[in-house]
Amino acid sequence: MATAMDDDQATVPDKGVPSQQGQAEQRSYPLTVLYCGICSFPLEYCEFGRDYGLCKQWMKTNAPDEFDRLVHQVAEGVEGISLEDSEGSATLRKTQKTKGGKPIKKKVRFEPTQRVTVGYAPRGKRKTVTIVAGLATFGIDLKKASKLFSQKFSCGSSVTGDDEIVIQGEVSDEVIQFIRKKFEQVTRDLIKDIGESKR
Repeated sequence: MATAMDDDQATVPDKGVPSQQGQAEQRSYPLTVLYCGICSFPLEYCEFGRDYGLCKQWMKTNAPDEFDRLVHQVAEGVEGISLEDSEGSATLRKTQKTKGGKPIKKKVRFEPTQRVTVGYAPRGKRKTVTIVAGLATFGIDLKKASKLFSQKFSCGSSVTGDDEIVIQGEVSDEVIQFIRKKFEQVTRDLIKDIGESKR
């Protein structure tokens, strides 16, 4: 059982621990363990605490010989590690992980392609609607385009979703011709007639 002393030291009874060479080190018991004044961990475990920078400063001032020993251990542990791959170029791959251990996926920005799709979908038993999608990628105001479609085809049309206009009735062929005539930036090869689709 550990007992705390005034100068952040404690004594801990322990059995002989084999060294790296396989021989048991001769230690005098009880062991004296030095605890950090910042994180209250033993000095060997300060690197796992939140304020490792403050712990290092505390170690430099209060336990310089232990600080030198720990820095020397870290330097020996990193001695044979290289950041170069087999071709000799220096690369360092670091994957961030969440608490569950799975890597964080980078969000991929979706760049919409400039294409207008025109199709129709059934609405009820005998009625259909024409769906125009992709006009917003050309910088066309969808509310104004919807109003133009309503006036041209004498029917109702509305903006649904981010980039979709629904026109009442099956007028897909006429819509394609009207788009080519009214909006010059949309050429024939950028308009795709997808036929019947489900909503």
